Amino acid sequence: MNNVNQINLIPFRIVDKTLLEMLRYETSNIFACRVQLKEARTELGQFFDGSRRQYNADQLLQMVDQKYGQENTKTAGLFQVDLFIPILTYIFGQAYLNGRTAVASGYRLANERYGIKSEQSVYYNRFLKEVVHELGHNFGLIHCRNIGCVMQASTYVEDIDLKNADFCPTCRRQLEQ
Repeated sequence: MNNVNQINLIPFRIVDKTLLEMLRYETSNIFACRVQLKEARTELGQFFDGSRRQYNADQLLQMVDQKYGQENTKTAGLFQVDLFIPILTYIFGQAYLNGRTAVASGYRLANERYGIKSEQSVYYNRFLKEVVHELGHNFGLIHCRNIGCVMQASTYVEDIDLKNADFCPTCRRQLEQ
C-alpha cells in the first residue's frame, strides 16, 4: 500500500448518503488511508446486455479505469445494477488484480431481492465487504481460504454474510508488504 495515496469511491446513481458515508469511513479504517467520495455521471445504458437483462461488469470496469483511474490511487465504482461477466450468471463485483480500479454493486445484496424482510444494516455490511474485497484484489490479494476473511470468494450472498469486513492476519501481512 506504500505507493497508494488514497482510495476514491465513485457512486453511480447511488443516492443513499448514509450508505456512502459508512463505506467511506469504514474503508478508510480498514485500509488505513484517505478515502474520498467522488461524483461522476455516465450513461449506463451502453453497458446493458438486453439478452441477459444485466450490465456487463467487464465493460463497466474498463470504463471506470479509463475515465476515473489515477496513478497512486485505487478507485472503486459503486453501482446498483445487476452485474455479469460472460462466464458467470451474476457477480457482486470485479477488480483488476494489482490494478487501480474495481467495481461493486449492491443490486443482489438486499434481503428484499430474496423475499426476506429488509434490513438496512445487513445490506450496508454486505456492500462494505464487497467493496473491501474488490479493493483487496487491487492491492494484489487473491481469494483466501481462511474462514471469515473478507478475501474469501463469494458465490452467494450467504457467503458474504459468513465473512468479516476485514482481512485475516495472513492477508493483512500481504497487504502491508
